[in-house]
Amino acid sequence: MRIGIGYDFHRLVEGRTLYLGGVEIPHDKGLLGHSDGDALTHAICDAILGAMAEADIGFHFPPTDESIRGISSEKILSFVIDIMKRRRFRIVNIDAIVIAEEPRIIHYREAIRKNLSHIMGISKGMVNVKGKTAEGLGAIGAKEGIAAHAVAVLEISQEP
Repeated sequence: MRIGIGYDFHRLVEGRTLYLGGVEIPHDKGLLGHSDGDALTHAICDAILGAMAEADIGFHFPPTDESIRGISSEKILSFVIDIMKRRRFRIVNIDAIVIAEEPRIIHYREAIRKNLSHIMGISKGMVNVKGKTAEGLGAIGAKEGIAAHAVAVLEISQEP
């Protein structure tokens, strides 16, 4: 078994669409980033990469590369899953937390789990997503951004 931890944080800004787990979430602001800013998907990618002792997504998708500006985080996750499969790992489970004052994650939890499990090619029961608030504290509490933490448990596949 291999365990990886991922974290991401993005600022909320006007004029952007909010994506979490690849799902478009109705909100008056979206997450600022070189990609679509999907902090949840980024945290999951880094957790999977970390479990394999690979470099983080900033190495694979540097923010200085203008050719990937606005890239969908779903494409980034697919890229990470391809690395994982080539290295003969498989996901045991993903556990993630989105920290945001709003929107309330509970309303989108099942859609996010369904979308992420589809992209990763695993059952929805292997993906957990929880929502927490910052209780009004700090940048997240001031509704200036959204953070996500994720843990990935992988094992080496026995398939050739």
